[in-house]
Amino acid sequence: MARLDDFNNEPADRAVQALRTCNAAPRFAAELVAGRPYADADTLVARAEEVARSLPWDEVSIALAAHPRIGDRPEGSSAEAEASRREQSSMNDAGAQTRAALVDGNRTYEERFGHVFLIRAAGRSPDEMLAELRRRLDNDAEAEQAEATEQLAQISALRVRGLVS
Repeated sequence: MARLDDFNNEPADRAVQALRTCNAAPRFAAELVAGRPYADADTLVARAEEVARSLPWDEVSIALAAHPRIGDRPEGSSAEAEASRREQSSMNDAGAQTRAALVDGNRTYEERFGHVFLIRAAGRSPDEMLAELRRRLDNDAEAEQAEATEQLAQISALRVRGLVS
């Protein structure tokens, strides 16, 4: 549990920097750092989900802009890119038809909603992600903002847990 101790005790700017790889919304990192120290990883992860779910849409939009499209190969060696590659590892097994459908679906989604399609990829197959993309294209803007925010909260929680365990 030394990583949680490190997180609890490191300078605020370093803790904020580490949290930005979990969720790029400025308020997310600020609120989690302000809540230190955390008694255990579960408490920190629960708070991360709570903060992510409570973000106003302008902050969610900042976080969405940091995420690659599902099916894209995230470039670079940043912690964000590495996390995305790990989370989207099931895409390595996707067939050409599924990849093409995701490219088309991403384009349609972005034209409809004005932001990247976000889904917790960890634990989902490419076909499951494609089915969710197609289902969510039927949402109105308000319902989709709620779904995107929930997916962001789930991704943030997984990344924060990885940060401290």
